[in-house]
Amino acid sequence: MNLPAPEPKRLGTVEWLICIIATIGFAFDIYELLMLPLIVKPALASLGGVGAGGLPLLIPGSPEYTQWARMLFFVPAILGGIFGLLGGWLTDRFGRRRILTGSILLYGFAAFAAGYSTNLTQLLFFRCLVFIGVCVEFVAAVAWLAELFPNPKQRERVLGFTQAASSFGGLLVAVANELSVKFAIDLPAIHGVHEAWRYTLISGLIPAIPLILIRPFLPESPVWQQKKNAGELRRPSLAELFSPELRQATLVSAVVFAACYGMAFGAIQHLPQIVPGLADVKAEAKARQALLVEQALKADKPAPAPKALAAAGKRLEEERAAEVQKWQETGGLLGRLALAVLAVQIVSRRALLRIFFIPAFIYIPLFFWWLSNSLAGAGSVQTTKWGAALAGFLVVATFSFWGNYLPRIYPVHLRGTGESFAANIGGRILGTSAAWFTLTFSAATPPSPARIALTAAIVAGIFAAVGAILTQWLPEPASEVLSEKA
Repeated sequence: MNLPAPEPKRLGTVEWLICIIATIGFAFDIYELLMLPLIVKPALASLGGVGAGGLPLLIPGSPEYTQWARMLFFVPAILGGIFGLLGGWLTDRFGRRRILTGSILLYGFAAFAAGYSTNLTQLLFFRCLVFIGVCVEFVAAVAWLAELFPNPKQRERVLGFTQAASSFGGLLVAVANELSVKFAIDLPAIHGVHEAWRYTLISGLIPAIPLILIRPFLPESPVWQQKKNAGELRRPSLAELFSPELRQATLVSAVVFAACYGMAFGAIQHLPQIVPGLADVKAEAKARQALLVEQALKADKPAPAPKALAAAGKRLEEERAAEVQKWQETGGLLGRLALAVLAVQIVSRRALLRIFFIPAFIYIPLFFWWLSNSLAGAGSVQTTKWGAALAGFLVVATFSFWGNYLPRIYPVHLRGTGESFAANIGGRILGTSAAWFTLTFSAATPPSPARIALTAAIVAGIFAAVGAILTQWLPEPASEVLSEKA
């Protein structure tokens, strides 16, 4: 039976503060996730040790490099998923506000510490803490916002547009990395060196700063607090997710969520490893190196050392990879905004998801298959930018879908736990495993961007096919009004 929808509430100072904090949290959720593809190569080169001639021991394509890259992509995701599920339970047990603020502080300060890592084990440890904070933050923020705005249309708009900030976070990290590369030499030295990847990691501290100032003014979810005060709040139970009423929703949403993440982690996140293989990027890198030699000769100075020339080429590659990521995240931002608008207009949640998921299922494998072939010829950065923008539009929009969908499936005492199972076990563990498959099956010495692109096409295609089939069994919510039964 459909309950009458409450009237939309007027947004006061408190509501705006909550929306601002949630928006910052969503933005830096993706900021942290998309940081690794940008910094993994220089970080491994820096922390992996050096061999003869001062060259790094961990070079792309080597077994050791592949092993550490896989660990940095997947180990934090596994721990983030496990502890994120615990965080969802804690959100139901102890409240949305407390867990949300704690999670943002955790990943902010862990990101800062990661920038000071002196070895790969430290970097892996702090990235695990970052992932744990990110995984918990999403669940707590979605439950908090959903319960703060009981009117269905207002709730859909608020969740849609605040989640759109996630793609803004993707743009921010691309810009932060680009600025770090450009101005690294002017920033304070860390362990005696000016390495751009360290400054990019440290920038993850930003969301913790406003939170420290605003935290005293944030209220708890009124629905959760009311039931807690009345003694009506049931203890959350993981087993209840698999009760006859919720089993199908729990399992199907987790696998389809994983398919959404699989397209991103299996393909899109590997663009920074693919872009350096584009013909015009190679040509531009050689031109920059030649310019350095020419400038040295004109100044009657010794030609730059091979290591310096290689570093100049690498900086150029990093700059172009950051540019492609900015286009991808611009597309993702537009996709999230499109979903926020359509979420209010389209009643069927299944139809809303399919508007983006089915085209992504077709396009993502084709785009990366095209990339794998174009790299052998005249691969163009500009064409890749447009292709990445469309990929972001289709795939990233599906991430916002879950924040709108999941709160309507689970009752208040189980909302955080249920959301967390889909997002963390499904998305963060099963979905991000796509990165492991792509890295493993594309490993080669020397590294082959074309092989990475082809592997990404296959891996993303398999994940997308599974998700496309299972959308048929994704349950429609019983009502537009959130269930408050305890």
